[in-house]
Amino acid sequence: MLNPFAQAGFILSCARLDQLPADALPEIAFAGRSNAGKSSALNLICGQKQLARVSKTPGRTQLINLFGVPGGRFADLPGYGYAEVPEQVRRDWGKLIGRYLEDRQNLVGVVLIMDIRHPLGDHDRQMLAWADHRGLRVHVLLTKADKLGFGAAKGTLLKVQKELGGSATVQLFSSENRAGLPEAQKLLREWLGIEEDATFAKVGGGLGDRS
Repeated sequence: MLNPFAQAGFILSCARLDQLPADALPEIAFAGRSNAGKSSALNLICGQKQLARVSKTPGRTQLINLFGVPGGRFADLPGYGYAEVPEQVRRDWGKLIGRYLEDRQNLVGVVLIMDIRHPLGDHDRQMLAWADHRGLRVHVLLTKADKLGFGAAKGTLLKVQKELGGSATVQLFSSENRAGLPEAQKLLREWLGIEEDATFAKVGGGLGDRS
């Protein structure tokens, strides 16, 4: 099956909600702690190595990066929780993420990235609470699953599923060995209403510089 997200293209970076497109296209947000593997997961899902830039400095990305995909957009939110980022910058990130989650009517779901070795941190729980308040769907990717043995990874998956109950769906994922990739792509296609036999053209084109 063709990967519709291979046609993803960068649209813009923004620091304020009024810089986002004023249309009705659905958006799926990718959120997670800095260094949890969010950019790597997004790149693998889209089959593009450099779509979302993987920074060697956690906490560097301070903007919402928007990517066009068939049927909608992916919004790459700033990573949260990195202690060495100045406090004022962290507050600004929190405000930006909070306003996006609270006010962006295009938002139809959140893909929450968690390092399987450190799941359900305080910021993750806050993100889940925001999504629950808005009635948004949440899908958790327990990334870096290759770092644990099969039994340990499965145990963490079951533990997180039990704690979250029906508030989110959860799966194992690895950008290194591609574990969980088809499952994640299938869910995203369903959220955007993409038919399995659809054909796709390149989306996006770049309206600004990325930070």
